[in-house]
Amino acid sequence: MKNMFFIVCIFLLSCTHTKSLTTDAQPSDINTILPECLATVIQEMSANPSEGTPISVTRYDYKGKRVYYVAAACCDKYNIVYDSACHLLGYPDGGFTGRGDGKMIDFKKEAINAKVLWLPSPNK
Repeated sequence: MKNMFFIVCIFLLSCTHTKSLTTDAQPSDINTILPECLATVIQEMSANPSEGTPISVTRYDYKGKRVYYVAAACCDKYNIVYDSACHLLGYPDGGFTGRGDGKMIDFKKEAINAKVLWLPSPNK
């Protein structure tokens, strides 16, 4: 039992995107929570079997901009960051190496005020 507690503690401490994370998110209608263009992007991803429904969308403030971190549905896929107008800013993590595309290496350090906005419905 102590080993399991230790493993869970290490896992929770290693999750960098949860620092100062707040959430009011419940599985919800994506159109009421996110910018319209981003809701469309998420719906298109969800309809594509090779992409899959993202596991969450978290809003951050990053370099003076409001951005949206879309956590990939599975495995070796990139997690994506979009701005409020749905311009792709980069892939800060995920992918085969877990390090993203190398273009947003400061995201984990610079992104602040995290708030989970959307989680998929459990029946999807």
